[in-house]
Parts: sequence; C-alpha cells; structure tokens
Amino acid sequence: MQFFMANRHLSRSIVLQTLFEWDFAVDKDLVPKEMLDHNIEEFGPGLDDSDFMTELFLGIVKKKSIIDEIIEKAAPDWPIDKISIIDRNILRIGLYELLFEDRTQVPPKVAINESIELAKSFGGENSSKFINGVLGGVYKEIGEPGKNDVSKKKANKNFETDPSKFPIEKKAGAVIYSYNESVTYFAFVHDVFGYWTLSKGGIEEGENEEEGAMREIKEELGIDIKIKEILGKNEYIASHPEKGKIRKQVTFFLAEAVYGDLVLYNKSGGLDDAKWFPLEEISSLKMYDNMIPLLTKAVEILTKK
Repeated sequence: MQFFMANRHLSRSIVLQTLFEWDFAVDKDLVPKEMLDHNIEEFGPGLDDSDFMTELFLGIVKKKSIIDEIIEKAAPDWPIDKISIIDRNILRIGLYELLFEDRTQVPPKVAINESIELAKSFGGENSSKFINGVLGGVYKEIGEPGKNDVSKKKANKNFETDPSKFPIEKKAGAVIYSYNESVTYFAFVHDVFGYWTLSKGGIEEGENEEEGAMREIKEELGIDIKIKEILGKNEYIASHPEKGKIRKQVTFFLAEAVYGDLVLYNKSGGLDDAKWFPLEEISSLKMYDNMIPLLTKAVEILTKK
C-alpha cells in the first residue's frame, strides 16, 4: 500500500510538471498528451501508472475553465493569473480529484492531503496553507459538488429524499459586539469565498445552544462572550458523503465581549481571518444575505439601550 501511495504521489508530481509546462507554454509545438508522454518517459520510466496520469491530466485540461471558475470563487482576493503557476496547477489537480473523480477511488481527504503534499514539495513557503484553505473551504462550505454524478457506492445507500426526514445537525453562533472608546464594534470571521460572516460551530452532546456558542467562539477566536439574548435561527440543507442530506439548524445570539485583538485559532472550515469592525463600516462589507436580518436586529437592540 505504501508503495502504491508513493507511486501515486510521483504520478501526481509528473502531472503537475506537465500542467506547469502546458500552462507556461514551454513548448508550443507539443500537444498536451505529447507533453505528458514525454514527462512520463523522462521522470517515471517503468512507472506502471500511465492510465491514471493520462486520465488525471486530460481531465484537468478538459475541465480547466470550470475548475478555474471555482478557484476564483473560492479565493476572490486572488485572481487566477495572480496565483503562482505552481499553486494554481496544484489547485487544479486537487479540485479535479475532489469534484470529478470517483470518491471510492480518491476520497476527498486523500485529494486534499495529496495536494498539500505537492505544495510542500514544489510550492512556496505559504503554498500548503493556501492550498489547504481553498480546498478545505470548497469541500466543507459547499458540501459535495457533483452530487448528481452518483457513484455506485452512493447509489446503494438510498439516502432519504424527504426534507422533513433529513437528520438534523444543530449549530450555534453569535453576533458579537464590544465597546471601545464609545464606539460599537462587531466581530466577524472571513471565509475563503471572500465573505465576512459570523462565528459559529456545532453543539456537542450535553450542551445547550448557549453553551455551544460560548465554547465554539472561545475555541475559534479565543475570546469569552456573555450571551445577552437570542436573535434568531437559520436553517439550510447540506450534503454529507456518508449521511446524505442534512438539515443544519443554527441558533444565533447577541453576545458581548471585551474589545481586544482577535486571533483565528481554528482555520479549518474555510476561514482565513477575523476582525473587529466599527458599526459604520458594516454596510460596506461583503456578507451573506441571511446574515443581514440578524445584524439589523442586533443593531436595533443595541441602539435602544
């Protein structure tokens, strides 16, 4: 098994080398398949994995425009031509395997971890963190892309299709505010899709919503909050590779914290920053539509005090 995995890592490295050449147009007279054949002969003589490399490389070439569109949405602060040539081609490999490969052959975690390893081997100092953030964000934030391309494994599970019968997963979060020199500030976290949103997370067994919100925010931002009142609840449907569709119910509270530096301790789940914003700057932030009513209600409560 270790030998097989080592072979696959070498195979992906050869695909990355070929994508680099194709992207950079080192040899404009060679067609993509000829580039790959040349690199297999050059860097992997005797490597019995040409079918895997050919399928992966030509699949990426065919779906390049779709993959690049996903990269631009997942990393809006980084136009595709501003991402280093190595990093963007590692992302193309990772996203292709994550979204278009048979997950029984390439599980999502394998696709992500292999791309991180490529970034550590061939990328820059921060490449692995960048790759992890983008791929992790895509997988966790938008569920299972390509869910209509049902694999045999998934087809045999007979997932529930009635929304009223979907399993429920409860989460909790908060609109966090603080006062500093008579100015009201709100704390937000930033995701890899370019949106400022509210800190939230899952409720553990034995916790109520308030306890879950306080623990999650402490773990994510390192701050203690004091719950003031409930603001409302949001519900959305997400897909899980093993459980199928899930109803995620999120309870949001209004909570106060002491103003101070925010540190994003947990960068999983597609988050990359955390920051306080004064009240007057909130309207200029890029936010999800379902956050607006919660913030509006929070502001109304605070301005009445």
